[in-house]
Amino acid sequence: MLSAKSLFQEILDNDESFRLFCSIAASGEAQGGWENARIAALVPQSERALAPKITRHGADEDKHGRTFNALLNKRGLRPVPVPPETDYTMLLERHGIGLAHEKLRAEAPLTVQDLVVYLAHSRVTEQRAAEQMTMLRTYFGDHPDIGRAVKMISSDEDNHLAYCHEELLRLARAGHGPAIQRALRECALAEIRIYRDVSLAVMAHMGRILGWSRTRSALLAAGIHAVYGYERAAGWRRRVSLRMPERRNALGGPAPTAPEFA
Repeated sequence: MLSAKSLFQEILDNDESFRLFCSIAASGEAQGGWENARIAALVPQSERALAPKITRHGADEDKHGRTFNALLNKRGLRPVPVPPETDYTMLLERHGIGLAHEKLRAEAPLTVQDLVVYLAHSRVTEQRAAEQMTMLRTYFGDHPDIGRAVKMISSDEDNHLAYCHEELLRLARAGHGPAIQRALRECALAEIRIYRDVSLAVMAHMGRILGWSRTRSALLAAGIHAVYGYERAAGWRRRVSLRMPERRNALGGPAPTAPEFA
């Protein structure tokens, strides 16, 4: 039977597919860590109180990247180069979603509008990350090899999403509501398209590694297109809504250390 659990179990059980999965994940998390660190360094003076939370966000992403690499190391595996068509983070940046890396490499302070763009981008992408990790936690939270890592990352992603909601609502009360809604809608519509394309690319690579039949590959591709169709028609709206989270000040403290996987 074809299910999300059986699919991830198959990827987990094979060294080469697991190596690709962890390499893609580690690369994306490391990129997110760099972006957040640069944003924290460039926060405008009027928003300096936000800098420690952005720093914490980046530290969490770096921790996740190290965790995926540690999972590889535990199995005696090394990371592999990430195929460009599977690089979700870089594809978002290349399509103008979030803050351009050219701006982050400069030394000029960001503006409040830049922070709106950053937080809107984070709110949309962290929703995706939180949903994916919730699914993995449901299926593999008790797994002897990856269970602790999955639960730790899932909790962090929930914190990141809560932080984005809270800070965007604060900026909306300060008069940035229309700009926030425009940024959220633009990012959400682009993200669902890029997520579809990346999902198709990842599944194509996994299919070659695992020797999937044409029928199975076609069924998985059809499922990815069906999810995109739903998200394009209506599902994107839940990625642009804002509500005060139960977890308040979720990134208000130091980042916890990653668990050991020796």
